[in-house]
Amino acid sequence: MKSTSTSSARDRRVLRDLARQYLDICAAPVQRERRDLWRRHNSLVETRPLIYARAFAWREMPEAACVCEDPFLRGYENFFRNRLFWNRLNDDSIFEPWVTVPAVMDCDGWGVPIPRHRDGTPGGSFKIDYPIKNLDTDIDRLRVPWHAVNEAKTAERASRLEDLIGDLIPINIDRGPAYRMWSADLSTDLGYLRGIEHFMLDMIDNPEGLHRLLKFMADGVSKVQDEAEAAGDWGLCAHQNQAMPYARELDDPAPNVNGVARRRLWGYMAAQELTGVSPAMHEEFLLRYQKPILEKFGLVAYGCCEDLTQKIDLLRQLPNLRRIGVAPCANVAACADRIERDYVLSYRPSPADMVSYNFDPDRVRRILRCDLEACRGCHVDITLKDVETVQHDPERVRQWVAITRKVIEAVF
Repeated sequence: MKSTSTSSARDRRVLRDLARQYLDICAAPVQRERRDLWRRHNSLVETRPLIYARAFAWREMPEAACVCEDPFLRGYENFFRNRLFWNRLNDDSIFEPWVTVPAVMDCDGWGVPIPRHRDGTPGGSFKIDYPIKNLDTDIDRLRVPWHAVNEAKTAERASRLEDLIGDLIPINIDRGPAYRMWSADLSTDLGYLRGIEHFMLDMIDNPEGLHRLLKFMADGVSKVQDEAEAAGDWGLCAHQNQAMPYARELDDPAPNVNGVARRRLWGYMAAQELTGVSPAMHEEFLLRYQKPILEKFGLVAYGCCEDLTQKIDLLRQLPNLRRIGVAPCANVAACADRIERDYVLSYRPSPADMVSYNFDPDRVRRILRCDLEACRGCHVDITLKDVETVQHDPERVRQWVAITRKVIEAVF
């Protein structure tokens, strides 16, 4: 068995070598070109459609094998290896010349356990034991959240990484609040706390109780985000838009630049758990609670995997809306007609059709050509996401990117 000093020395060598390779990628001239493209695109200036391959069944890739023995360092080793592989896909992703240590928060939940019963498969499904079983009484079990960085634990983590690679690459500490992205969109935690099947019945059977729960959650998220801003803990690394967060109206991402008002940042929310409800119920039981939170950001992206086809007009009440997600289940042509050139159309083709099973380049071309022709005239980008498998083919996503570029050239 290797000694601790030997293991630490090897971990250090591995991490430093990967950091140098990653920085070479970050310094490539193409990164500047991509930043300019995304700034223009997200500011509704004409560009070619941009490609963002944000998921590619990483755990199936041979390059995903990590060798660091320290679990903390292995996480950063995985980050570097992932980006080195990602760079070879030749999409339009930007690689930033820093690594991030998330601050440790003293409060990052609603104060009740949310048990998950898993099926035993690594990375597999789970069933939640919803803590709010009685809408009229169990809301009182929830705690009001707060924003507080655990300075000692955060400094300890940052110091470890600083000692190893801080002379090579900036170590960014993300002090932004725990309640953002999925933990702030209300929809995700509503599903975890109450359960989709239950809150959909609540909309009819107990709307007053559901409104009480949503107001409690929305007030909690607003409180935490306000406290983080008052504490100077929002930073330029905290943009949220499910793409490359560059726009002419906002500050560029940067490491360790804190004390930033939310009006200088992208905000993001989705409504996946409400994909099956009507636009009227979406507005009553979610959007009216999301809107005051989102209005404090400079620009907003909305939507993930839910079908927003019939809800685009509803979303127009968000004054700072800039990006709309068009999921695989959405009607792409209808979405394009409704979005027009008013927002960025973030087109997300089904990974099952694109790369996951029985990869068929002709099928990929056919689907992309049909959908992109419907989007012609829009400010469109293409996101490949939620790729759970590529059947252990490390070249498949790279091939998909090449095919997609050819289709874009033909259509646009």
